[in-house]
Amino acid sequence: MCPKQTAMPTETVNGLHQKQRDDYYATVIDSVGDGVIVIDSSGLITLCNPAAEEISGFSRKQAQGAEFAKLFAMETTLLEIVSKTIRTGITISDHENVVVRSTGRVTPVAVTCYPLVLGSGEHIGAILTIKDITYIRELEAAVRQADRLSTLGTLAAGLAHEVKNPLGGIKGAAQLMEREFEPGSELLDYTRVMIRETDRIDHIIRELLELASPRGLKLAPVNLHKIMGDILLLQKQSVSGREIIFISNFDPSIPEIIADEEMLTRLFLNLIRNAIDAMSDSGRLTVSSRVLSDYYMAKKERHSRMVAIEVTDDGPGIPREDLENIWTPFFSTKSGGTGLGLTICHKIVSEHRGMIKAESDPGHGTKFTVLLPLVQ
Repeated sequence: MCPKQTAMPTETVNGLHQKQRDDYYATVIDSVGDGVIVIDSSGLITLCNPAAEEISGFSRKQAQGAEFAKLFAMETTLLEIVSKTIRTGITISDHENVVVRSTGRVTPVAVTCYPLVLGSGEHIGAILTIKDITYIRELEAAVRQADRLSTLGTLAAGLAHEVKNPLGGIKGAAQLMEREFEPGSELLDYTRVMIRETDRIDHIIRELLELASPRGLKLAPVNLHKIMGDILLLQKQSVSGREIIFISNFDPSIPEIIADEEMLTRLFLNLIRNAIDAMSDSGRLTVSSRVLSDYYMAKKERHSRMVAIEVTDDGPGIPREDLENIWTPFFSTKSGGTGLGLTICHKIVSEHRGMIKAESDPGHGTKFTVLLPLVQ
């Protein structure tokens, strides 16, 4: 979104000295939230605003007077768009296929290239606008993931109902057999294993049913910091024999949000426990909160800001090939894990109209970020 500017009356602008007019228009361009790059007919960059600097990774000093084709040599699609606009005077837009790699990471951008035309009608270059759409891509990916999980959850619920009844019969039979054996019999070990394993499967089935058929949110004002503070207090006691440092960086300006306290407690308890499990006998766990200015959730014709809660550990991290599968039911990197914990976390966040993402640097730790609407 572009910052709102107060329009200067035409007569005021016309009455300014040339330098004042130039400074005024430069201020207008610099205040635009999207990147703006002006290229002359010979392909040289004549103007670059701060937003373009941030997206491209090139400073204004580097860009001013440089050849656009050399500066963005890796971005073939972008070069073709600018070249065609300069050559033909046609406005060209592409919101799907353009990326910028100058910053060392791939940044998807939406671009529009306009012809730069004098009052006489002469084409003297092009004006390129670029918008970072990383967050839009992340939101689209979150929606696709939620759709996949919904389908899997429906299938899992059907299977769970079919398995639950015969499982109860197996457990009942094992308990009856247990009564028939003499105390101390070696055969009791087998029945205990049967009962323990049926209980474990029953636990998985309950989680599956919850994943497919949630109880519905009980919405009320919730203090996020109190939830996380209580969880951290309890978890500190559970790791008293280990050298794990807990750090909390909470933004005190964040008000209560409208949410289901029980569900959010389960969400953050799962994420914090996972972070603790990821570390060995020592490590650092950081939980932080902040308001995001670049995420907005549309709601009833107005916009709601988003609050971000980050749970970061300095454990071994998650291998890149595993990172994209962590939300999939039954995928687990922990021995003895059901592989449903993070799937349920994703479900809880989706029901709160938010999103969750994971970032990991193998060997240096993992960060889970939960975004929730800051509805007051």
